[in-house]
Amino acid sequence: MRTARKGSVEMPAFVRQLVKETEKRVSSFFKGGRGGASDGEQPGEGEKEEVIPSPYLDRPVLDKLTEEGCARWGLTYALGSMQGWRANMEDFHNCVPQLGGELAEWSFFAVFDGHAGSTVAQYCSQHLLGHILATAGIGPEDNPEKVKGAITEGFMQTDKHLHSVARREGWERGGTTVVSTLISPYYIYFANCGDSRAMLCRSGQVCFSTEDHKPYSPLEKERIESAGGSVSLQRINGSLAVSRALGDFSYKGAENRTPGQQMVSPEPEVCVVERSPTDEFLVLACDGVWDTISNEELCAFIHNRLQVCTDLRDVCTQVIDLCLYKGSLDNISIILLCFPGAPQLSAEALHQEAELEDLLESKVAEIYDELSASGEEPDLLSVLTVLASTIIPGLPPGGGIQSKRNCIISAYYHQRETHMPTVPNELGSS
Repeated sequence: MRTARKGSVEMPAFVRQLVKETEKRVSSFFKGGRGGASDGEQPGEGEKEEVIPSPYLDRPVLDKLTEEGCARWGLTYALGSMQGWRANMEDFHNCVPQLGGELAEWSFFAVFDGHAGSTVAQYCSQHLLGHILATAGIGPEDNPEKVKGAITEGFMQTDKHLHSVARREGWERGGTTVVSTLISPYYIYFANCGDSRAMLCRSGQVCFSTEDHKPYSPLEKERIESAGGSVSLQRINGSLAVSRALGDFSYKGAENRTPGQQMVSPEPEVCVVERSPTDEFLVLACDGVWDTISNEELCAFIHNRLQVCTDLRDVCTQVIDLCLYKGSLDNISIILLCFPGAPQLSAEALHQEAELEDLLESKVAEIYDELSASGEEPDLLSVLTVLASTIIPGLPPGGGIQSKRNCIISAYYHQRETHMPTVPNELGSS
């Protein structure tokens, strides 16, 4: 059984090398047209070029924070998070596999995706659970209606207390989305406030997922406009990209309207699903994951990875890498919860994985030799481009060629070292 462990995992050196080789292209993409004169134009004499800080870095921060643990009733979990291309890390989390006391068989997990700073996300990660439990609506009787009410009230109280702190500390601009789950012996409770998302996989299929709260969704848009706001560029007043969040008090000043009727509502959407022996795993993740992969793809990918990986932290890091390689520009955070019915290590799946990696290594060698023979310099991007257009059987479902990028990069550098000309060592000769 896994025991709780925390730590940081560094990205392999060959991946850092890939970033180094591509950073100029990416940097040019990010910075093009962001403030200042357009291409080919120079500021006139006496004019000052306006510099708008980019929300993106020249190269992504690839170091990962990981954590794993278990509950005595059979749940195992892992967390993985990475700053990525964003200029700041604004994600936080809370993992409580056992609540203790008469709720020792209950678990709570949440992902907080901050915006306009990390302060609000950090505050809520430390106080939300306490406010939920303080409602006294959660007890051994496990009454779904009472529990749902307690969760909603906990969110509202967190926002109320946060408002007092924000006015005192000057946090009015910051906010955070929240996606959380409260697991009891009989039910799984989901609470979503914003565009992070939870997904439950049962018998290899997506059984349930939360709905994202976006300003352009009909009911959300109606509330925003009724509170005196507008939706343009798919954002509230052309600025905020989520319609529900804790914090964001500059969007919560409409008079004669309840907190849940403001432009940005702190009220979560709470759903309950009865537990089943066929429950496999549950995912909580910020939109840095969901912007690049669908529910069905992620369900298939994790289901496959659990058959070849015993370390849940490794599965989380593979999901993060997959999202990065598929183009995610956001912070990326994921919590993976595995129930007793989760897929187990499979000898057949391990054999297929080994065959796939052997095939990829041979393909990389073949492409490298072909490019060399044609007089081209077989740089990594050229090899990746050719390989991406090649039909490769047996790729992980839901992951595709991007999910084996690290294997491909490793194979490429092996080829480069193999083809590197040997320089005679004449040191020490008289």
